[in-house]
Amino acid sequence: MSSRSIRWAILLLGIFGLSAARAEGVRVRIGAIPVLGAAPLFVAEREGWLAAGGLQPSIALFDSGPNAVQAAASGTVDVYVAGITPVAIGRGRGVDLRVVAATAVGENVLVAGPALAKLLADGRAPAAAFRRFRESAGRPAKIATQPLGSIPHTNLSYWLREVGKVDPADVQIVTLGIEAAQQAILAGGVDAATVREPGLTIIRERNPEIRLIAGGNDLFPGQPGTVVAVRGAFLAQNPAAVRGLVTAIARAVDLIKREPERALPAVESALGKGIVGAATLRSALASPATQYVADPRTIADATRAMLAFQATLGLTETAPSTEGLFDTRFFETPQAEAGAR
Repeated sequence: MSSRSIRWAILLLGIFGLSAARAEGVRVRIGAIPVLGAAPLFVAEREGWLAAGGLQPSIALFDSGPNAVQAAASGTVDVYVAGITPVAIGRGRGVDLRVVAATAVGENVLVAGPALAKLLADGRAPAAAFRRFRESAGRPAKIATQPLGSIPHTNLSYWLREVGKVDPADVQIVTLGIEAAQQAILAGGVDAATVREPGLTIIRERNPEIRLIAGGNDLFPGQPGTVVAVRGAFLAQNPAAVRGLVTAIARAVDLIKREPERALPAVESALGKGIVGAATLRSALASPATQYVADPRTIADATRAMLAFQATLGLTETAPSTEGLFDTRFFETPQAEAGAR
């Protein structure tokens, strides 16, 4: 072949290769936690909306938000779908993650086993109930939650300290992964636990004596929850794909609200694992413990309040700045365009 023919062949191969890459979509590694608040991600994937948005996703599940942030810090995930406060703390430590969408709020609730639940149900204030438990059991009440810096740990700490005024000597906090905390309360290994759906529904079905003692807004007013955050490098290289991601998540949130039955197979596939049945997950989808929202602007104020409280726990010297935490342009533009039509 002549040099000119070779150049043409190389050019054509490049064009065909680019077209093939576009057809396949941008490969994106997503790290998510196995809770119902992350359901919009699973729905968007099953409905084909991620692919339609130019993405070729692979999803890995993590047992807590802080662990998913560590994966983002190491460069092993491009997109994070978990609680917002680990993102803010991670940013303060050099992890460049930007929140582009929300998925759910008010997810974390507190449940208690029979002994502790009875004391709280008797009308005692939390401080008196926990003190009475320690006196009768001869030990502090054990409460399972996720690691320090996670939203569940923060919510629990806020409720114990600011709402219940519980003496720290009356409580032992045990940090576990999401599923391990659920198993611990069911097995009686702890006296209470922070849980999210579908864990709450599963626990209530398996042991009705385990009671809900504090809802999402009881634990923390306006409790922000699961978000979609993107690594800065991925966002800079693939802005169109990020726009497709946000659009897909917003569509999924809308679908879950309007047609939960259509969303059910995606949730069952991602979270059921052949163990949790469709009926249980259907009940979990209808639970008020998970409220679906897509607009990240709706959680900005509550996020600042939660970060300020985390600073009082000694997680950071000062509350992490929310400057640059939210990148709302991918959500704002489609909304503005929709309003103009």
